[in-house]
Amino acid sequence: MRAVVVYESMYGNTRAIAEAIGDGLRPVHEVAVVPVGRADPEVLDGAALLVVGGPTHIHGMTRPRSREMAAEVAHKPGSTVVLDEGAAGPGVREWLAALPHLNVLAAAFDTRANGPAAFTGRASKGISRELSRHGVHLVAGPESFLVTKENLLEAGEETRARRWGEQLAAETTDLTTTQGGRH
Repeated sequence: MRAVVVYESMYGNTRAIAEAIGDGLRPVHEVAVVPVGRADPEVLDGAALLVVGGPTHIHGMTRPRSREMAAEVAHKPGSTVVLDEGAAGPGVREWLAALPHLNVLAAAFDTRANGPAAFTGRASKGISRELSRHGVHLVAGPESFLVTKENLLEAGEETRARRWGEQLAAETTDLTTTQGGRH
């Protein structure tokens, strides 16, 4: 079974989580981990599972202005953050808006500041909502992976992402087996 992990990353944290999720999926799936700027329709061809994630900005998915602000932070003198390749391009929000109806299994994740979701927001909730609007079957609730105030992944988050990928692999294998390969 083929799985595609599409991610948006500003400073590398979401990319690292996407790659860890992909590692967790690999024992069961053929996996492609793709930045959103390179996630053209052909990337999704033949995919049975789509996992989409991005950073949380201003309580939700990024917008063009929030990405500009993140780039400004990276370019400030003395900044310790470096923009990820493709950070200046389109985000998950715009990519999701252009998606056609999809007949795939799916899941959503985000990276966000470590704190109560009521204060930080969760991009994964919006991603899940948008995926549902495109006809996917969500196999897991939205998942968040935490970032420190210094903009580094909290200890253990990549391991937790790998385990989440393993859980998604098991869930999707069970679903396709019980539904005769259909989803």
